[in-house]
Amino acid sequence: MPRTLLLVVLTIAILLELGLTGGAFFAPAFTLAQFKVKYGPETQFLAYLTGWFLLLVTLLAALAWARVQRRRPGYAGLCYLLGLWWIGIGVGIYVTFGRPDNLVLDSLKGLLIVVLTWRCQASERVLRR
Repeated sequence: MPRTLLLVVLTIAILLELGLTGGAFFAPAFTLAQFKVKYGPETQFLAYLTGWFLLLVTLLAALAWARVQRRRPGYAGLCYLLGLWWIGIGVGIYVTFGRPDNLVLDSLKGLLIVVLTWRCQASERVLRR
């Protein structure tokens, strides 16, 4: 059960990140407005860089999903890395910019991934005994 829930959370994370990635590449003004950044000549590079950064995170989440789905060893390290990354982003944006929506969305997503990964590992240990 924790594995299924982990796959669901990772799927949701992939879809969210993929939407943001597409927005950064194909609707940069709209995407930057979501982060309260005005789009202009000074921020075009920021939008482009953000798109590639979000694509990297999306691909890492897809890799984690594939490893969890195929029960590959080493999935936990990648899931923990992504989970802690999202927790850090949510807390950092909240502390720095006072945006509670990112705290809830990113940190909750990261916390769920960390807890579900831990539960998957615990259930695997029980099965091995």
